[in-house]
Amino acid sequence: MLDAVDAVLVRELQRDGRATFQALADRVGLSRTAVRARVQSLLETGVVRVVGIVHAAVVGAEAIGHVSVTVEGSAREVADAVAGRPAVSFAALTAGPHDLVVQVRTRDDAALAAEVDGLRSVPGVRSAEVFRSICTVRDTHAVVRELGEVTLDDIDWRLLQELQRDGRAPYTRLAHIIGLSQAATRARVVRLMRTGVIQVTGLADPLALGAAELGGFGLVVTGGLRKVADAVAAQDGVRYLATGFGRYDIVGQAEAASRAELVAVLDAIRSVPGVTVRESWHHLDVVKESYAVELPERPLNGA
Repeated sequence: MLDAVDAVLVRELQRDGRATFQALADRVGLSRTAVRARVQSLLETGVVRVVGIVHAAVVGAEAIGHVSVTVEGSAREVADAVAGRPAVSFAALTAGPHDLVVQVRTRDDAALAAEVDGLRSVPGVRSAEVFRSICTVRDTHAVVRELGEVTLDDIDWRLLQELQRDGRAPYTRLAHIIGLSQAATRARVVRLMRTGVIQVTGLADPLALGAAELGGFGLVVTGGLRKVADAVAAQDGVRYLATGFGRYDIVGQAEAASRAELVAVLDAIRSVPGVTVRESWHHLDVVKESYAVELPERPLNGA
């Protein structure tokens, strides 16, 4: 567990992964030097990773499937094989109606269907049921707002590549890579973030923040779906929520400090008018959680 100061720093990095050391220092009441040392320690020990998450519309990965998998034999071996697939952004071993839950991101439904077929062909996979996500209502780690008209040039693509690798890459290093001044580089990064092309955020180890329990749920809804989804997404502990088609109307994830608190989160969800919890499951081990996507290689002139 982190001390109170480190916990605040991690939360601030989750809100703004490129927050300056001075802004973080002002937030926690310590010197800039002390905060720099703490942040470096958090990064080096893997308590938090600061990454850039590119909007799905920018990279054409808007077809999202949540796949519930049952297996024969070792669930761990199947999970490791599934996690190695590039289109898989999330995979976890679970206790509940299925052995694994997997999130797949592809460019369109045809590619999604092909990827699910690929999952079914993994040795040990007995069945794979798909929930096709249509609208992401809440995602702690990704941009969910609608993307406006944005034009990206080769320099922007290169910046996106670098920020995916290291969300806190210094402007001096970014400027050297793209061949612009620090001021021009900063302006481009700020534009990419403000327009929603990329969100720079901290991916934290849940255990370090006291969120020792992670669970999922599938809901069916009576009444207006979006109104119910917004109400569920507003509940404390809900970290992800999507509406779509399949055996559920809504799929979500919740986190809590203890199993008892996770039960309380699910009970709060059940209390939302119009909600029926069709299934819930406990995440035993998150095998993969990655928001990085393949970006086109755009060589810079003179690079």
